[in-house]
Amino acid sequence: MERYYDSDITIRQLDISDADDFINLYSDEKVRKFSSRDAFTSKEAAIEYFMSTDIPHPWIRAICLSGRPVGSISVSPFHGTDKCRAELGYMVASDYWGKGIATAAVKMAAKAVFVDWGHLERLEAVVDLENPGSQRVMEKAGFKREGVLRKYYLLKGRPRDAVIFSLLSTDPLS
Repeated sequence: MERYYDSDITIRQLDISDADDFINLYSDEKVRKFSSRDAFTSKEAAIEYFMSTDIPHPWIRAICLSGRPVGSISVSPFHGTDKCRAELGYMVASDYWGKGIATAAVKMAAKAVFVDWGHLERLEAVVDLENPGSQRVMEKAGFKREGVLRKYYLLKGRPRDAVIFSLLSTDPLS
């Protein structure tokens, strides 16, 4: 299996010019299995989504391989008395699974967000119990598995169990 190294993998701000790549990503049935996002029906719908949701998001990046977007990663802050924590989520096109790309991107995002948001103490990720690949990504990126959250969220109208992972600002970043 071909492996990619961090020098080939970057994360960067999303751009409207990424719309075609993200139409393909969101149309990938394997990716959509664990995603609440629906496939875009047109380039215009993708651009509208970027303009209304992604562009104003406080921390979202394209995951790029040799400069080409192959996924996205975001960190969503909590507010009020929970502002010391945030939730990480990512998507990578299925053609690039198992190559270390997601793990590298999660490591890069964690390092960056702890610098960007100095008040952040905890970064967490909630992964579907039936998604062992994403669970491995979180573990390889240094996140600690904390437990199973039963019927924690709805996916396509069905309650799903999830595994919660965390990385603290004081944890060593590999």
